[in-house]
Amino acid sequence: MSVRKGAPALLSAGTLCAALLLTGCAGPAVPSAPAPTTATADGARPRPGPPGGGGSVPAPESRLPGVGPVTRASVPAGTSQVLLVTGATPDSNTSTATLHVRDRTGRWKAQAGPWPAHNALRGWTADHDAGDLRTPIGVFRLGDAGGRLPDPGTRLPYDQDEQFAVSGTGFAGEPLEGSFDHVIAIDYNRVPGRTPLDKERPLGAEKGGGIWVHVDHGGPTQACVSLDRAAMRELLRALDPARQPVVVMGPATELAR
Repeated sequence: MSVRKGAPALLSAGTLCAALLLTGCAGPAVPSAPAPTTATADGARPRPGPPGGGGSVPAPESRLPGVGPVTRASVPAGTSQVLLVTGATPDSNTSTATLHVRDRTGRWKAQAGPWPAHNALRGWTADHDAGDLRTPIGVFRLGDAGGRLPDPGTRLPYDQDEQFAVSGTGFAGEPLEGSFDHVIAIDYNRVPGRTPLDKERPLGAEKGGGIWVHVDHGGPTQACVSLDRAAMRELLRALDPARQPVVVMGPATELAR
């Protein structure tokens, strides 16, 4: 049974992150492969982006912390909400995620986080391929959500479906059950405005897909980004389609370009 909430949103085009749904982000360890050039939130070529303050809500900054001019140029002009996911190195599988919002004066401030996160087992890539065990670097739209559990109160279209159920173990032998209780589709190699379960891959199946932000299972992913359950639910409730949210993600050195 599937319950799709909300009207589909449009934007750029973008493995299913579901370990058992496709080549997902949370499957058991397997040999890796290369990776695709990430499409940006506005259909242009991809680029990086970092994190920033959280809880204590620091003073607003005129620019996203750690984001250089190349990456900044890929953030759509109409976007005023950015999930910044930054890895320490190109090969690290742990990262930090912070949600930033831009005010009417154009200054950015942390809205939620920072949260600890996991990304792919082998780190990051600017040219993702299915099975390479690396997370795409770039700027990507966040517009569609779903999960096995009911909508926790997001303004994004939300698809509740039993197909989000997953089992098995991750790279560290940790259980994957519950990883897809809540997910947000990252618009990499996908058709915007559809359930995260949709399997159409505009760039071709070899370039991977089904890359999500989902509930953390305690270890590296295959290509997705994962947050602990409380952070995931907080993020879902905070994202506002009217702000044209995107994720800016990659290693710190790339995002600073």
